[in-house]
Amino acid sequence: MTVTAWTAKEVARKVLGRSPLFILDVRNEDAYADWKIEGYTVDYLNVPYFDLLDGVEEIMEKLPKDREILVVCAKVGSSQMVAEMLSDEGLDVAYLEGGMKAWSEYLEPVKIGDLKDGGELYQFVRLGKGCLSYMAISGGEAAIIDATRMADTFLDFAKEKNAQIKHVFDTHLHADHISGGREIAEATGATYYLPPKDAEEVVFEYAPLEDGLEVTVGGTPIAVQALYSPGHTIGSTSFIVDHKYLMTGDILFIDSIGRPDLAGLAEDWVGDLRETLYSRYRELSDELIVLPAHFMIMDELNEDGSVAKKLGELFEENHGLNVGDEQTFRDMVTKNLPPQPNAYGEIRQMNMGKITPDEESQREMEIGPNRCAVR
Repeated sequence: MTVTAWTAKEVARKVLGRSPLFILDVRNEDAYADWKIEGYTVDYLNVPYFDLLDGVEEIMEKLPKDREILVVCAKVGSSQMVAEMLSDEGLDVAYLEGGMKAWSEYLEPVKIGDLKDGGELYQFVRLGKGCLSYMAISGGEAAIIDATRMADTFLDFAKEKNAQIKHVFDTHLHADHISGGREIAEATGATYYLPPKDAEEVVFEYAPLEDGLEVTVGGTPIAVQALYSPGHTIGSTSFIVDHKYLMTGDILFIDSIGRPDLAGLAEDWVGDLRETLYSRYRELSDELIVLPAHFMIMDELNEDGSVAKKLGELFEENHGLNVGDEQTFRDMVTKNLPPQPNAYGEIRQMNMGKITPDEESQREMEIGPNRCAVR
């Protein structure tokens, strides 16, 4: 039978399209338990590669005959070999080209909506990592918010849209993924903005992202307004785009709220987090559509693959926004934190410009799920 190589893009389209899929993950059990390809219509079997060296006969009964089978490993070699073994047993199978590393890096562009006078807003969904980036386009210009390190994806998309990238923003100094903002700015001549309170140790030049800053995109201007919103970091800053969208960075998610401890200052920053969520955001319109910088679970995705919800709905549904007692909130945020993101210290150092690992090291630094939220 045949063995097919599927790209991360093809797998993403199957996941978002809710195609029935069976994944045989041949990584070690701990790696699989920590992080895997998620999907509404995906079933799984985890059998480490080394348990299959003598053959796949023992798992044949566990594999479906009525749906597509994808074999996955960390890079590609093991999954390709297992796929060939299954093919020899008469199954049509595929393996993930580039393995979970490729899955971690793929970005799916999803149109969020139209902006005034022909503008458009896109969300880039990183299914394998839970990261969300944005590009606002208007009048032949573009602004990017919270870009990941896959800079070419944004450069190529802007070129496809005949837009010149003029502004690049990071809502805060990221700790769970490597920012592509500075690289994009250097490649395009765009201005790179970073909150100065997060940038005290950076070793490169940047434009200060201050509360109240407003930039315009395009000849018929789309307003991008900065709103200081500390709590995840001391410099965390949100954006209101076109008076319609609220980009919350890692302060507010669809099903949770941001954690304040990634710089080791949870007790110091939890008060800022509460003030942002319970005071600053309360003063905003309930009709603003929240666009966070991350998602945690597939349930946060809408049917079109986007991650977005009105602020008023989150005030009703998000538990983190409905803890009346301040001490209870403090305890929830500081005493029930999930594990730290993989290599978060090194990632912060890289985003400060202090270290410059090679590309393979950067991939290794980012492997695993995002862990920016309070559970």
